[in-house]
Amino acid sequence: MRYEELGDVPCSITRPLVIFGDRWTLLILKYCFAGVRRFNGFQGALGISRGRLGDRLDRLIEHGILVKRPAADGAYEEYRLTEKGHAIYPILMAIRDWGDTYLAPDGPPVEYRHQGCTGEAHTHLTCDECGTEVTARDITPEPGPGLAGYPCPA
Repeated sequence: MRYEELGDVPCSITRPLVIFGDRWTLLILKYCFAGVRRFNGFQGALGISRGRLGDRLDRLIEHGILVKRPAADGAYEEYRLTEKGHAIYPILMAIRDWGDTYLAPDGPPVEYRHQGCTGEAHTHLTCDECGTEVTARDITPEPGPGLAGYPCPA
């Protein structure tokens, strides 16, 4: 299957990978959540080429994750997360939790503290019916309504 065709696969894991499928896109989003809004700010933080950065920012705008608009003072344009973009935060935090567990032998390089208390933010997967925390061992994938008309995956 060609990369361009992955966006047509009826899978809610595969389709987002067409958007997020490279390190630059997720890193740009990480910096968006840290408050970076200007093209030069992303470029300076990431050391990414202008062409590649422009391509990734355009893709995020195309998919409604970022909007580009004049800054409050009108001196330059800035990139802002949309509601759809803010919904990506738990994905980044899940990646961070995994990285802290398996790739940070000296402890987490950054602690994400809840404002107003001493707690740290973490992701948890729970059942929407009973509220029990679940893992992959507790899940059984079943065909959903979005799979109608497609062959059922093995």
